[in-house]
Amino acid sequence: MFSNMDVLSYSLAAITFGLLGILVAAHHLRRGVDRALAFAAATSALWALAIVSQSLWGHPGFNVRYLTELVRDAAWVYLLFALLKDGLRENRLTGKVKQILRASAVILLVLLIGTGVIEHFGSVDISTGKVKLLGQIGLSLLGLSLVEQIWRNSPNFGRSSIKYVCIGVASILGFDFFMYTDALLFGQVADSFWNARGFVNALLTPLLAVNLINTRKQPVNFQLSRSAVFHAGTLVFAGGYLLFLAMGGYYVQALGGEWGDALQVLFFTISLVFLTTLMLSRRIRASMMVRISQNFFGYKYDYREEWLKMTRELADLSNDPPLPERVIRILAGLVESNGGAIWLKGEGQDYVLQAVVNLSTPRHTLIDSDAELVRFFSNREWIVDLHEYQSDPVAYNLMEIPDAIAKTPDGWLIIPLYLGNDLYGMALIGIPYTRVGLNWENFDLIKVVARQTCNLLAQADAQNRLSRAMQFEAVSKASAFMVHDLKTVIAQLSLLVKNAPKHRNNPAFIDDMINTTDHAVRKMSSLVDHIRRPGGDNEDPLKPVNLTKLVTELIEHHQHQAPAPHLEGESPDVIIKADLEQLRSVLGHLIQNAQDATPRNGEITIALKIARGNAVLFIQDTGTGMTKEFISSQLFKPFESTKGLTGMGIGAYQAREYIRKIGGNIDVTSEPDIGTCFSIRIPLANEKPTTQDVKASQPVSVSQDPMQSAN
Repeated sequence: MFSNMDVLSYSLAAITFGLLGILVAAHHLRRGVDRALAFAAATSALWALAIVSQSLWGHPGFNVRYLTELVRDAAWVYLLFALLKDGLRENRLTGKVKQILRASAVILLVLLIGTGVIEHFGSVDISTGKVKLLGQIGLSLLGLSLVEQIWRNSPNFGRSSIKYVCIGVASILGFDFFMYTDALLFGQVADSFWNARGFVNALLTPLLAVNLINTRKQPVNFQLSRSAVFHAGTLVFAGGYLLFLAMGGYYVQALGGEWGDALQVLFFTISLVFLTTLMLSRRIRASMMVRISQNFFGYKYDYREEWLKMTRELADLSNDPPLPERVIRILAGLVESNGGAIWLKGEGQDYVLQAVVNLSTPRHTLIDSDAELVRFFSNREWIVDLHEYQSDPVAYNLMEIPDAIAKTPDGWLIIPLYLGNDLYGMALIGIPYTRVGLNWENFDLIKVVARQTCNLLAQADAQNRLSRAMQFEAVSKASAFMVHDLKTVIAQLSLLVKNAPKHRNNPAFIDDMINTTDHAVRKMSSLVDHIRRPGGDNEDPLKPVNLTKLVTELIEHHQHQAPAPHLEGESPDVIIKADLEQLRSVLGHLIQNAQDATPRNGEITIALKIARGNAVLFIQDTGTGMTKEFISSQLFKPFESTKGLTGMGIGAYQAREYIRKIGGNIDVTSEPDIGTCFSIRIPLANEKPTTQDVKASQPVSVSQDPMQSAN
């Protein structure tokens, strides 16, 4: 019965369209689109049966079969207009375009069907075969235009409900277009097109059925397993390979001459051995599975949710729990585990255990920097599965696992932590709650999260190191200030010891020695008290100080060194609030610096003035001066001394900081080879310091001689 290909082809089309029509008529006739689809399926089934009957028994004749095909085409066009009507409810298509398409379809169908009816019942030939072909081509183009308009004017979120029906109808009409175009070109319908037409129509009915079910909110959840897709893909590849093999064998035999048969056998043998080798290769099979999973299946993770969860966990700035423990919990949570341990690179380049969660580690936990596992991770970013390692150590080149990991029970995954391209640490994840199958997606996510968390671990370690360095720096600065004060006291006492043999019988020297010793004792006592109470809240309150008297005493004290400073003009009694000993040390340091920077035949002038509620002390010398750059960048910068190893570089800085502390400020003006003037402004005792007084400001200066710089 089915000796002819067209009979089998159109019989299959009649069966599938009949089943589709029954499905639609039985369950889905509430919408206009559903009724149009049922009508199109029924007419397509009748059309296919007419072709089968004509092929088998010669009935019906050509005109009846031709009219059934026109009715079938009209049914599909009617279905497209029904879809177009639904699209108009969203105002996606203008009425003018719709009217043009509808008028064109009606006119063309009326002409074609009317001509066919007249020819059938009137037994006259009105149109030629080419005219009929042109009519069929016109119907196909009209239908394709309708599909294009429906798709282009549908909202993005609504296209999923019409996607399959558009593909199905467009494929049916598109096949007809190519078949009739080919017939118009060559003068007859090709047997290949005609015989395949029924199969094509039959194969497109599932698309229409799936679209129907989806639009009724009954989705077809049809999925293939990765294994099924792999084997199907392998079968397709093998088929294509064998087809290529046959073609290659033919050409080898054709071009081989007398050796053709032998070369053909050799070619087939080598090719089959190569195909078998490919199929049995674990690496190639694994690579194919990864490619299939990446391109044909959805992802296992909601990456947005995973990223937000990790961000919330790491954004907690508290240390409860510590950051390494949180990193363990994040990595373990990716594979449904609740335990792990983490090793990070220590100062000795070995890897030190930093945190453990729900695992029992052995006594020895240090991982050497030259361990095989470290070298393995240094060469490749790979996650080690200990279960796989135990079952097949050869896969890891018989690599030795460190005892710190190998002797940890319930260990599962070893995850490398990279900082850039360098191995910064490694994490061990415990066995999960339930069996978890790992694939490329798990490993990719673990690697990304491991790198991100490693950056945070390295940043936290750098912050801890910086904090310790700042603490040591603070201690070093405090020690430097103490050493500076001790140097002053030692210099005073050394001068007394040096002059004692010469002036021991001089009463004035004895009085000066007593005063200097008393000052040294008070200075040392103040220093010891400051060491015991370093906090600012424990410092002694400021007390009234007669600045005029203090300046006079300092001038007298520095008379022994040339050039001796002298007071210019008459100075009124100026009362300020300060700590007497600290202020004495600050002003004495400035006077001493002026003497050091001024030649013996130079001049040092000190003047005390009152201006706008402030006492202003001017210390002016005729020394070598300073440059503007030196004043702005080095003069008041601590630990920047120009006196070599003999200076601490904190005198000027200490002086300015204390003057600012009591509400004043120090300004500097200087000219190289001319001299320098320090202006020390301090609020009077009965005046409250203004905001400008307290605010730290850079000294206004011209320049400075390095010899005038801070100790």
